[in-house]
Parts: sequence; structure tokens; C-alpha cells
Amino acid sequence: MSRRPIDVTEAQARQAAFFLVGSIIATVLLYYVIPYGRNIGHPLILLSTLAHEMGHGIAAVLVGRDFVQFEMFWNGSGVATHAGDPDADLALAFVSAGGLVGPAIVAAVGFAVGRTTKGARNALFFFGGGLILADLIVVRNLFGFVFVAVVAAICLLIAAKGKAWASQLTLLFIASQLALSVFSRSDYLFTEEVNGIAGMRSDVAKMADHLFLPYWFWGAVCGLFSVLVLLVGLRAFFGPEKQQ
Repeated sequence: MSRRPIDVTEAQARQAAFFLVGSIIATVLLYYVIPYGRNIGHPLILLSTLAHEMGHGIAAVLVGRDFVQFEMFWNGSGVATHAGDPDADLALAFVSAGGLVGPAIVAAVGFAVGRTTKGARNALFFFGGGLILADLIVVRNLFGFVFVAVVAAICLLIAAKGKAWASQLTLLFIASQLALSVFSRSDYLFTEEVNGIAGMRSDVAKMADHLFLPYWFWGAVCGLFSVLVLLVGLRAFFGPEKQQ
């Protein structure tokens, strides 16, 4: 007969799926039904900015460069500064791509580990602790410092003091927001300049500058990669039943 992995009961699986679907529905209601919902949900946009810019910084570290500083602002914009060697085109293109696919990767990991309450709680501890380190090491403006500190505090408080289901709900809510941002902000993947500002190259334009082929090609590549990563995370979340 078939059964689910031993660490996930049928009841827990249904609860996790309920949390995930509920998070997505709540987001849609917030943006399209509730009055002033977009203003209320603005911190969720900031959350995707945080994942985007941290994606740039972590990608820089992965190729051996220095993640110098991180700044983010109330309007949803942010800047991750990196420097050092290597200064090769491939490395710089990888750093540009890191921000574009960062939200999808974090969301997919959140889906995968959020399948169980234990995994969700551990993920919140890891996420909150990582944000505290980032706040101390690379965040360099007041708004960014406060926002990152608040997000870290919420994650750690829920993980340490909240019920097990609260950790799972929080993680899946964060993951769903980042997953939805992949689509809601997908226009940036096909933009040559940042918000139409002349001379300020977008991430995909920078990739094209360092590699070959036009910017929209790399936007399509990053978009497709993000979707595939999300599908992998969702597959891990719903999980095929094991055969016994």
C-alpha cells in the first residue's frame, strides 16, 4: 500500500496545504478586494526586495567577491554593492542573475521545508539568524536596518515562542509571497533600464553586457529558471506518496 513519509501525517499534510492555499487567497484579497490593501501589503513588496538584493549579495560571495553593503528604501527599491575579484564577465553576470532568481529559490526552499512543522520552525530560526548577521555586517542605511531587524525578530519570536502551526503558517506565507512576486514583478525581466531611468541598466541588461544575446533572452532564461525552481519546491511540498 501507499503512505506518506513517516514525518508527515495525513492531517499535517492537509494542514500545510490549507495554510499554503490560504496564504495565496489572502494575498489576492489584500491586493484586489480589501480597500487600501495595496498600502497594507506594501511590506510584502519590501520582503521581495530584501530577497532580491540579498540574492545579489550571496551570489557575489559564491563567486569569490565581497558583499560590501546592502541598502533598501520604503519605495521598494534596493541596492546591493559588491567588489573585488574575480571581475570576469561570467562572474558578474552570475551576480546579476542572483537577484532575479533569489526570491524563487528562497520560496522553493520554504515550500520544501515548510511541509513539516519542525522543518518550518528550524527554517525560521535559520532565516532570522541570517538576517541578524546581515544587519550587523552589510546593511548600511537606517530604513534597511530597521526593516531587516523587524523581519528577523518576527521570525525568531514565532519560532521560539509560537505554536508549531504558527511557524509553519509564517514560513508558508513568506514563501508564497516571494513566489507570487516572481510573477507580479516579472516585467522587470524584460526591461532594459531601471524604472525607465536613462542610463541605469537593469539586471538582465547587465547580463547581456557581460555575456551575449539580448537582454530579453536572459530575462526569459531567469524567468523560466524561477518557474522551474518553484515547481520543484511545490513538488517537494506536496510530495509524491511513497510505496510500501
